[in-house]
Amino acid sequence: MAGRLRLALPILLFFLLVGQCHGGKIGVCYGRNADDLPAPDKVAQLIQQQSIKYVRIYDSNIDVIKAFANTGVELMVGVPNSDLLAFAQYQSNVDTWLKNSILPYYPATMITYITVGAELTESPTNVSALVVPAMRNVHTALKKAGLHKKITISSTHSLGILSRSFPPSAGAFNSSYAYFLKPMLEFLVENQAPFMVDLYPYYAYQNSPSNVSLNYALFSPQSQDVIDPNTGLVYTNMFDAQVDSIFFALMALHFKTLKIMITESGWPNKGAAKETGATPDNAQTYNTNLIRHVVNDSGTPAKPGEEIDVYIFSLFNENRKPGIESERNWGLFFPDKSSIYSLDWTGRGNVDVMTGANITSANGTWCIASTNASETDLQNALNWACGPGNVDCSAIQPSQPCYQPDTLASHASYAFNSYYQQNGANVVACDFGGAGIRTTKDPSYDTCVYLAAGSEQLRSRSSSMRQMLGHFAPHAGPCDGCSYAVIYGNAPASLFRCEMKGELPDCIMLVASDFLFCHEQ
Repeated sequence: MAGRLRLALPILLFFLLVGQCHGGKIGVCYGRNADDLPAPDKVAQLIQQQSIKYVRIYDSNIDVIKAFANTGVELMVGVPNSDLLAFAQYQSNVDTWLKNSILPYYPATMITYITVGAELTESPTNVSALVVPAMRNVHTALKKAGLHKKITISSTHSLGILSRSFPPSAGAFNSSYAYFLKPMLEFLVENQAPFMVDLYPYYAYQNSPSNVSLNYALFSPQSQDVIDPNTGLVYTNMFDAQVDSIFFALMALHFKTLKIMITESGWPNKGAAKETGATPDNAQTYNTNLIRHVVNDSGTPAKPGEEIDVYIFSLFNENRKPGIESERNWGLFFPDKSSIYSLDWTGRGNVDVMTGANITSANGTWCIASTNASETDLQNALNWACGPGNVDCSAIQPSQPCYQPDTLASHASYAFNSYYQQNGANVVACDFGGAGIRTTKDPSYDTCVYLAAGSEQLRSRSSSMRQMLGHFAPHAGPCDGCSYAVIYGNAPASLFRCEMKGELPDCIMLVASDFLFCHEQ
């Protein structure tokens, strides 16, 4: 107990100070390949309401650029691949474009980046030889206008620009792209611009689910670590592994000082029958965890603590995009501007320390075993819930009220729901590696009662915690300007809050069993 108490104060101060750090930037991609989207001025209002500060668009549409005037939103505009020939051939074409499409609206519209070309290696027409000449012409035009140090020029790439991405330390660019890649990298270094890349752990999982687990793709704490055999670096999620594969590829070409920016990443909310991972819950889980990862400057194993900027794809579903079903369903919002699922854009709200998921009320939801889960997955998840998950599984023991029916699915459902309700009733708390699923139908039966938010069982737990707090209070030190908070969870990684009323409080946390306290004397 004494050892835990000595550790408590530094942990608390760390989490309070996190909220004062700037962290990496989180933006959103505003694609418009759809026929049902709201007008640009309405979109700009939505983005302001969500307190989103960074937006990427894929062209220089004047109506869109005007809509963001005087909003405080920083805009990344794009030069489409179809314009690269004209931009590369004649400087006058770029000068005219800048004069007509950018200068009349700047700086009222805060344009901070121009992307010249997008995912060139994925383009059906080979325009990659044009990209660097076009970038240089854009730079020249900006220099004439005195904006070359205020607006940064780069180009975006897919992970397909690599010939090798696993293990991360073996990351290497495809040698067939050297003719345009090397001069581009030199241009970026010369102009202190980032290397922009679009990363999608979803595709790694979807294309190879036997090698990439859903937990690993979603940042789940239940995922198995992946160790890079060349460096010994430990990877807990696919996103970090993909970022580091780019870093090592750049380092192999002696461009290790280049900053990496993620200009697209996200997760689809809907897919075809075979795209079982494309769900709103998984999309919410991935994006929530990604935001928290970025704003806390978690960095990557190869560059721990390094700030990285990420743009989430995408603001809306885009019904005119070709391809499989998921291609049209990456949105955060419906066309009527209502949320497909909720996100905390700050990454610093009431979030579960272990998972990064938003904590919400269950509002009449329970967590049960998925009918699609294998017996092995159910058994492993049940073992985890009743073990490291700290669930009280006595009710599913012989002669107890939830023992019958004596089936793996029934026992797993009870354990899953207990963990789910005790850990905020959030999406990730019902994941269990895909073995859990949420339901609005109360699974209670006979004398077997499934906990729900606001239930007497949970209230009694809270009462017990208050009694324990009183018991340990004499051993707590002073808490200057801090009100106590008691949160049920798996100590010592439980979520807690110590409300500040002035300067940084000198708080003492008490940890006992599975209770975590911040006490004001």
